[in-house]
Amino acid sequence: MIKVSSQFDAGNIETISTENVRDIQLKIRKDRHSDFFQWFYFRVQNVAGQAVRMRILNAGDAAYVGGWDGYHVVASYDRKEWFRVSTTRYDQGELIIDHTPEQQSIYYAYFAPYSYEQHLDLLAAASQSDRCEILDIGTTLEGRDLNVLRIGDPTTAKYNLWVTARQHPGETMAEWFVEGMLARLLDLEDALAGQLLDDCVFWVVPNMNPDGSVLGHLRTNAAGVNLNREWQTPSLERSPEVFSVIEQIMPGEKAANMNPGGGGFGNPFERDIDRVVQDARNGLVSEKGAKMDYGVVFSDFKNLQVDAAATQALRAKHA
Repeated sequence: MIKVSSQFDAGNIETISTENVRDIQLKIRKDRHSDFFQWFYFRVQNVAGQAVRMRILNAGDAAYVGGWDGYHVVASYDRKEWFRVSTTRYDQGELIIDHTPEQQSIYYAYFAPYSYEQHLDLLAAASQSDRCEILDIGTTLEGRDLNVLRIGDPTTAKYNLWVTARQHPGETMAEWFVEGMLARLLDLEDALAGQLLDDCVFWVVPNMNPDGSVLGHLRTNAAGVNLNREWQTPSLERSPEVFSVIEQIMPGEKAANMNPGGGGFGNPFERDIDRVVQDARNGLVSEKGAKMDYGVVFSDFKNLQVDAAATQALRAKHA
């Protein structure tokens, strides 16, 4: 009997039907108190040697539909080594995964997961270095620790460099990046790292959103709050993660924000509507994303027709 489950750290899936091995029907669960969803992570059992077809029925309503184009799900038998399933395709609003597992138990995920236990192991391992000090800066809404790693000597450094990862918990690749970055910064034989630490102190938050990570969220914390929209007016009630980081930044410091990518500058609900339409034309934003992130309502998304009255009313609520 086929079994699908996700009751584990970062797990996310809803099982609709497992009656037919060639038509396992699933849905991604929304972030709590939010309409965002795209991250999934689940286990399938009793399928060794069988040609399995899984259909994620609500993929067409995900936060970033354009992300399914050319996407291949990741899979693992031991949750350590992950591989891509090339026979993944997006078709008519569904993500379809065709795969013949070699073992009875296999895990599938949106990207290679980085569990909360791995996160705690990363903090513990880094703090064993004489270059690193682990600081307790706060607590999440569900009672998990918020920590920052301080690497370097703050009494001699000219610059403070902050690195934060996983404001969006579904972006697990960010914490994998931090793991590699820490390995270099803490390597006593790495000349470049030594040179950087002569002038800089690194303040590293490997996971800004522990609650969302454990809950299997794509974008939000336990309260359904998108943390990268909280930096102007964070609060302990809605976004203690951002509030706690800002409290660590020294008074009078000048901040420069550098990112490898981003959605733009300013209030997203004041963004030029024509630019949002252009993003939709280029597959960079979905109909739901345009409405939720920019307050732009389409009357006909296929033909990129904007409902001006509905857009004005929605943006007025966020003014």
